[in-house]
Amino acid sequence: MSIIQIKDKQFTLSIPESEIQKAVKLVGEAINRDLSDKNPLFICVLNGAFMFAGDLMKTVNVPCEITFIKLSSYDGLYSTGAVKEIIGLNESVVGRNVVVVEDIVDTGITMERILGSLRAKGASEIRVATFLQKPDALQRDITVDYVAMKIPNDFIVGYGLDYDGYGRNLKDIYTVIQD
Repeated sequence: MSIIQIKDKQFTLSIPESEIQKAVKLVGEAINRDLSDKNPLFICVLNGAFMFAGDLMKTVNVPCEITFIKLSSYDGLYSTGAVKEIIGLNESVVGRNVVVVEDIVDTGITMERILGSLRAKGASEIRVATFLQKPDALQRDITVDYVAMKIPNDFIVGYGLDYDGYGRNLKDIYTVIQD
């Protein structure tokens, strides 16, 4: 299936599941090397990062915990530029080594807010693991420690990423076909 329809848009296959799984495994191996004695708390950013977090946690073999937060910054195909907290952090991060698990870092606005909040709550070390990064879209000065894949500044769906709530369940990544 190389072209799919989601609502009013067509998308073409851009990253197959096999490439996704290889990239996730490499991130997990890097985390295992870097955090072997850190007892990290992984914070998965919902909804988009649920697939990446699930696959990543299967490769991470260091003692760790995982929790979830939910933020929103998109409306349809576009980032609104405003970050809204839907579900906040319930665990204490004081003195903890934290790994934020994100589906995609594009503008960096959402990640900047998350990092500021975690610093204010007393996390001792914060690392960021993202499945995808759009370097050309970055508007903030943030550090992303683990990047599974870098992609162009195109709108994509699949592997947790959506178009108006649809397409998260796709095992591959698809790029919108411009009209």
